[in-house]
Formats: sequence, structure tokens, C-alpha cells
Amino acid sequence: MSVQSAEYPRTRVPRAWILGSIAALLAAIAFRGALVELVKRWTTQEEYSHGFLIPLVAAWLLWSRRETLLASIGQPAWSGPLLILFAMIMHVLGVLGAIFILSQLAFIVALLGIILSVGGFPLLRTAFFPIIFLIFAIPLPYFIDANLSLQLQLVSSQLGAFFIRLFQVPVYLDGNVIDLGSYKVQVVDACSGLRYLFPLLSLSFLAAYLFRAPIWQRALVLLSSIPITILMNGFRIGMVGVTVDRWGPKMADEALHFFEGWIIFVASACLLTLEIYLLARLSGRHFFEAFRVPTDAPPLSSEANKEPNGRLPLYTSLVLICATVLTGFLISGRTEINPERSRFVSFPATIGEWHGNASLLEPQVEHDLAVDDYILSDYSNADGKAVNLYVAYYVSQRTGESPHSPSVCIPGNGWAITKLERTNDGAGQPLNRAIIERNNSKQLVYYWYEERGRRIASEYWSKWYLLSDAITKNRSDGALVRLITPILPGELERDADGRLQLFMRDLLPGLSGYLPSAAASESHPSSAEPRTL
Repeated sequence: MSVQSAEYPRTRVPRAWILGSIAALLAAIAFRGALVELVKRWTTQEEYSHGFLIPLVAAWLLWSRRETLLASIGQPAWSGPLLILFAMIMHVLGVLGAIFILSQLAFIVALLGIILSVGGFPLLRTAFFPIIFLIFAIPLPYFIDANLSLQLQLVSSQLGAFFIRLFQVPVYLDGNVIDLGSYKVQVVDACSGLRYLFPLLSLSFLAAYLFRAPIWQRALVLLSSIPITILMNGFRIGMVGVTVDRWGPKMADEALHFFEGWIIFVASACLLTLEIYLLARLSGRHFFEAFRVPTDAPPLSSEANKEPNGRLPLYTSLVLICATVLTGFLISGRTEINPERSRFVSFPATIGEWHGNASLLEPQVEHDLAVDDYILSDYSNADGKAVNLYVAYYVSQRTGESPHSPSVCIPGNGWAITKLERTNDGAGQPLNRAIIERNNSKQLVYYWYEERGRRIASEYWSKWYLLSDAITKNRSDGALVRLITPILPGELERDADGRLQLFMRDLLPGLSGYLPSAAASESHPSSAEPRTL
């Protein structure tokens, strides 16, 4: 018996790794839709472009500990199949509700389940951090990303104004607009600092993992990346303002380009490295003694390297992953209820005292929005006061196409959101109210979501009801309603509010026929129609 136990790591482990590799490959197939969306976000959003490096670094960490991994093989644990079952449920919910982050996180949970099924908790302790590092490759949902960006814009604006005042430069701060008198610096979405925050968070997590130090020092390294990024981004904005004051507005673009991109990230990384150096010296060690890849095996339980009772947990995990693949195919082929509705081509050009002039989205914008039906029209009354109406309707949000939050699109069009609040229309119905500015122009924006008979202002509640209705009603249709009116010279915000509220009073009764109600699924079931405009 002792001879067989001694030979086990050499003769039996490779087979377990082969089965585990097959399980990981099947998991990639099962979660392929979410992984493709992941790569799409890496490609199209600069703040997540570091995502391409995360899997490579995780693979390197695992490879550097390959001997330790082999030595850590223990009894396959039944908690592995349970984790995979949990990941399967997360994936189904993510697909039904078009919440990609659920499926992406489920893929990581499935990998942890596979590790438990191959070698139990001893193996999980060794591979846990490299696998968890993959979380930093997962982008935040668009609406969370937009809200975080807006908050960081405001904080960065305040820090930027603070740094400008340190140089004895008079400055006035209005929301995210820094007024220097002769020049205004708008801290827009691209200046929020997210493009530095996410990569630096990934780097700080890796640094904390490689830093051989007490847990409080490693936690400090990880958490300090947030204030470092915000501080450096505020310093960048402040330097732009100081440059404008010293050498004129023509230097603004040059200064902005100089202080953005890799220079700020490298400076932030240098501060992080200095912090690690000081913490190492505080512990009486040199930097390279405390900062290295852990190659020693962690303390293992008595079950490690013992011959397992069987590989039934691993085989069960393989079956569950195959079931996840099959479930994905079944869900993707599920026919949703598509309620009957009038198309916006028949939407009236006259609403009460308002007369409209319809227009079309640019072809590229229409393609990017992937909208099924929409109306874009400028309405005006007898006084010549204008209101822009935009309603975007989606037959299904199950495959990821959904209304784009104006909090994302408005900054993308060069407008700065100087105020954003949640309020109601006077009748208790919720909506979002925003003040936006660009080139001395100011506009008032109302927007909300119409989701299967509900009016919703919160993107979070919108996603919750989407998930709930996809399961209980087999529906995921929904719409965005957005109204914009200019705040004219000499007008107050309340004047523009009154104009939008009058327009809404005339609009909402007629809009109901174009946006299906909650009961529409019961009276008008049909197969999904193709996307045409």
C-alpha cells in the first residue's frame, strides 16, 4: 500500500489534469457568449483594454507554481459539482436577463468548481488567487460604469480645482466644469480616471499577491490603488488648468494629451511601487526579498497526495458542464412572447399643441444601438419652444441589445452632465432629470425606462425586472423614453421643467399604444419578429 501511495502523484495525476482540462474547455464552450462579449468590451473600451493581459498573467502564475500544483492534489471534493451547479444557475439567469456579468462571473465559479473536482481543497488553496485574478478582466455593466464615471468626474473636478488653487490661480467650479475665466475645462467622461483605475486595481491585486508581507500590508497595497488613481487624475486636470493660466488656452490640448494615457498610469504604478518598497523596509526586508512569486507549497491537509476514493465528483462535474452547454443551446432557441404594438412610423406628427418634425439616426449610430423600432422627432409649440423626443424600443433584450443609458450616451456626444437626480413627474411616476452643458449651451433632459408596463428610473431595478419578467413572463421587451429641451438665455431651469411637463401631459396617453403593457403578453402572444425599421 505504501508503494502505491508513493507512485500515485506520478502515475495518476496526469489523467486527472487531462479530465480537468477537458472540463475547462467545455466550460469555455458553455459560456462562449459571455466570453465573446468580454472580448468585445476589451476591444471597444479603452479602460478595459488591459483585459487581454489578465488571462495571460493568470496562466503565468499557474505555470510558475506547477510543481506546487502537482504536489497539492488531494481528494476530489463534492463541493466542486455544487459550485458548477451554482455557476450553471448563474449562467441561465444571466442569459435570460441579458446580464453578461452574471455569466462571466459564473465562468470563474465553474473553474473553481473544476479545481475542487480535480484535487479538492488543497489544490484550490494553491490555485485560488490566480483564478480569482480573472475577475479583473470582467468589465462592469454599462449603467454601473456610467454612474461610477459620473461620480469620479465630480471628485476629479474638485481635486483639479484644489491643485489649481495651490498655484494661486483663481478658479470657479460648477459641477464638473472648471471655469478659469478665459477658458473653461470640462471634466468629461474620458477624464473620469476609469482608464487608469481598472488597470491599476489589477496591478495592485497582483502586487499584493506577490508581496510576501503581513496581510494588513497586502490589503493596504490593494486598496491604495483607488486613492492613488483619483489623486493622480485630479493632479492631471489641475496641471491642465495651470498650463492654460500660464501659457494660454492654446496650450490646453497639448497639456491634456501630455498628461493622459500611459504617463499617468506609469506615475501611479511608480507610487504603488514606492509604497511597497517603504512597507518592505518597515519590516526590515529588501524589496526583492519581499516581492516574489510564491513557489513554496502552502500547508496541506493530510488528504493531499493520497489516492482518492474515486473521481466521481470530477465525472459529475463533466456531466453538469455538458448540461450547461445543452441548456445554453435550449435557451438561445427559446421563442419569446412578442406583444403586438403599433410601430413608430405611424406616430402622430401633432400632439396637442405640439407639431413634430421626424428625423433619422445616423446609420452607424442606428447599427450600434441595435434598436428594433424608434422615433426621433423635434416638436415645437406656437411660441417656437422645442422639445426633442426619442423613444427606442427593443423586442428582446435577451441577447444583450438593450436601451443605452443617456448617462453614457450624453457624455459620449461631448455634453457634460452637471447635474443628475432622480425625481418624479408630479403624478408619482419616477424619472431621471439631468442638466447638460456644452459650449455655453444648457439643456434639460428627462428620461426613464418603459419595461413591460412599468415606468422605471433606476437602471438597477430595470435589470431586476428584466430578469424577473424573462423567467415568469417569457418577455424581455422594453424601451427608453428621453425628452430634451434647451434652457434658453434668460430662462430658469423651472421654465424648462414646465415645458417638458406640459409636453409629457400630451405625449403619454398616445404613447401607450406603442409600448406594450404588462398584460400584452397574455392577449397577444406571437413569435419574435425580425429586426427591421
